[in-house]
Amino acid sequence: MHEGTAATLRIDLGALVANYQMIARQVAPAAVAGVVKADAYGLGAVAVATALADAGCRHFFVAHLCEAAVLMPHLSQHAALYVLNGLSPGAEAQCAAIGAVPVLNSLAQIDGWAATARSLGRALPGVVQVDTGMSRLGLTPEELTILRDAPERLAGIDVQLIMSHLACADQPDNSFNREQRARFDRIAGQFPGIPRSLDNSGGALAPDVRHGDLVRAGIALYGGAPHGDPNPMQPVITLEAHIMQLRTVPAGAGVGYGLTHRCTAPAHIATLSVGYADGWPRHLSGRGCAYIAGVRAPIVGRVSMDSMAIDVTDVPDYLLYPGAPVELVGPHQTIDDVAMLADTISYEILTRLGHRYAREYCPVPVAIENRSVKI
Repeated sequence: MHEGTAATLRIDLGALVANYQMIARQVAPAAVAGVVKADAYGLGAVAVATALADAGCRHFFVAHLCEAAVLMPHLSQHAALYVLNGLSPGAEAQCAAIGAVPVLNSLAQIDGWAATARSLGRALPGVVQVDTGMSRLGLTPEELTILRDAPERLAGIDVQLIMSHLACADQPDNSFNREQRARFDRIAGQFPGIPRSLDNSGGALAPDVRHGDLVRAGIALYGGAPHGDPNPMQPVITLEAHIMQLRTVPAGAGVGYGLTHRCTAPAHIATLSVGYADGWPRHLSGRGCAYIAGVRAPIVGRVSMDSMAIDVTDVPDYLLYPGAPVELVGPHQTIDDVAMLADTISYEILTRLGHRYAREYCPVPVAIENRSVKI
């Protein structure tokens, strides 16, 4: 138990690398990029990217330039770091200075990056993203037509990739996946000789599809289920809280804010020092649970900012004492289980993990193979 912390978050870098290697085998000969935006989905971008780089990963994606600025000093000169959201006007010089590669999502971003290349007197690497139906980021069909008729707008830009993003990859049977792939293939044909990137985690594990040149693996790296059950990925995190206080509550007594839970019989209640300020969803009030030595202990009452109560009546007494370990995420409850109970997705559970947890990184075993694929 780490004194003074809400709980202990353990991050298994060996499992993370094993997930990377499994995806790499699945999509070969395509390369696999590590998506490490949002501080590597809350698990620490520097530690995660370092482990992936040691395993042979040479491509990394963040969402914002500020994330790239933090991570770039920790990557080797052989790594490529892409900025998914592209660049705001005026940020081009900073991006060029740190050596990040912007994903260009509009003609305006293309023009700004090309102008920066001209001002520096050298070509700058960039990625062109096209919208194939998600209506989020990327060049629209109208912008693609303009670019096709005026290819000189790309002068000075060394286009590293043509990319798009699947909207329904977590639903492998959704017909829109085939429609998007067909659209992307048609559009990418306008950029002959340029490597292609379409697949995210769900797309990477889709059967009987061509994976292009670079797959962008995100949630699957971190142990989340790319398609639901069964989940082929190894779990990467465990989250262990500790009992802060124990009490016996009489029948009829209420628990927590608003007394939303009423004990129908005498109950043993344990208070944990984890709450929504630590990223534990308030929506788990009265519906989520924890585990003590494999015994389910339901959350009773509301999850509050810094604490929550669990009913430990069914847990053997010898397991109950201040400081006793309580599993919030682990072998009995995955991040996807928690997400389902909270009516959300595993991405949100991970990225909301708070900074009041003690963090322990389990190192990558020496025996894990280094596997590098180049594009």
